[in-house]
Amino acid sequence: MTGPSLIFDKSALQGLSADESMWLENFFITNITPLFFVETLADLEKEVRGGRTPEDVVGNIAHKTPDMGCVNVHHKSLIIGELMGHGKVEMSGRPIISGGKTVVLEGKTGVIFQESPEVEASHRWEKGQFLDIERNEAKKWRQELAEMKEEDYMDFQKIFDVTGTPKNLQELKERVDMFVDMITEKEGFSVCMSRVGIIPKARELVIKKWEEDGNKPIKEYAPYFSYVFSVDLFFYMGTAANLFKEFRHPQTHKVDIAYLYYLPFCSIFTSSDKIHIALAPIFMRPNQTFISGADLKEDFAKLDAYYEKLPDTVKEKGSFIFASCPPDDTSFLTTQLWDKYMAKTWRSIKDHVRKFDGTDKIDPETEKALFEKIKKFTKEAKPVDSSQVSNSDEAESIILNHKVSTRKGKWKKFPPEVLNSDKRIFD
Repeated sequence: MTGPSLIFDKSALQGLSADESMWLENFFITNITPLFFVETLADLEKEVRGGRTPEDVVGNIAHKTPDMGCVNVHHKSLIIGELMGHGKVEMSGRPIISGGKTVVLEGKTGVIFQESPEVEASHRWEKGQFLDIERNEAKKWRQELAEMKEEDYMDFQKIFDVTGTPKNLQELKERVDMFVDMITEKEGFSVCMSRVGIIPKARELVIKKWEEDGNKPIKEYAPYFSYVFSVDLFFYMGTAANLFKEFRHPQTHKVDIAYLYYLPFCSIFTSSDKIHIALAPIFMRPNQTFISGADLKEDFAKLDAYYEKLPDTVKEKGSFIFASCPPDDTSFLTTQLWDKYMAKTWRSIKDHVRKFDGTDKIDPETEKALFEKIKKFTKEAKPVDSSQVSNSDEAESIILNHKVSTRKGKWKKFPPEVLNSDKRIFD
């Protein structure tokens, strides 16, 4: 699927019905943060009402989670890689995924990505299958949240003795940016690394390499590390300044804040949490969009009603066929987002303008040739050194393996002929 890149938190997904969640998967490249899976799993330790079990709650969220979403590399892995000189972290709105195997076939290079362990686990959760280790992790997560106290961060109050206490969130962000810009000495660099969880031995290695590279300003030397540290510093200083008091559940603020680590890897972020509604726009780039969970749900409900009116013969083709792009009508928020982030030609591409008259079927021979090509590349391509392809943009083929459900809610995803051809070719 294609579409703008979008990150959602658990609150946004919970607000959608199963039918509405179809359109999240259908019209967006969803970048799923590792935090989302941990937070979802933690619901196994929550008390629930209405006759439901915690397993029911987690299973329901798993059912609505996009099958073909990308799972972003954990922020700590990205930070360590950047600090150790393994390359800059691209922060241009694209998901960063790992696990790609570089292969070559007949002189053509490609990258094959297997399904992530998190997505595999989500498929199990949807069926009510949970490992003991996952239940233990859920319990540990809830305990850690319960132990978090605001006074743990009050030592940052001493900063305000010099600068004065910020009066609002925007002023706080300006203070944080100024502080990060001033990190140019190794002592300050080391303290900052400590705050984001870099162990002493690793800090020594990073400092050594930084000095060898010319003692550049930290914001220039390690932009993503600097960004994550600025998010943490914002949280610590904001807590000390009592600027988060209007938000409920203060013990989860650090968890909510952690979603902001991943903003550089999307174009759109959506959430229903008050703290995200207030803070995310402060950290987002000018070309990013924040969508409240309520606005997302309203638009998906409109889309659901729009497509429900189609004839059954059309709906039988599957949403990936009859709704390969959103309606031309700009009253739909999804359409507005496609206009903002997709190539301006998306409306005129023949495959994206479905007439719903039966003339948009894929030629059987073309379809078979495509599947045969994918099958051959997957089975016969030989692994090579990943240095032959420095990034996915240089690969001539990219294959992402996913286990995809045939429907979500009331909606079928694929036409019968595609499901039959898939079975015929890949058995």
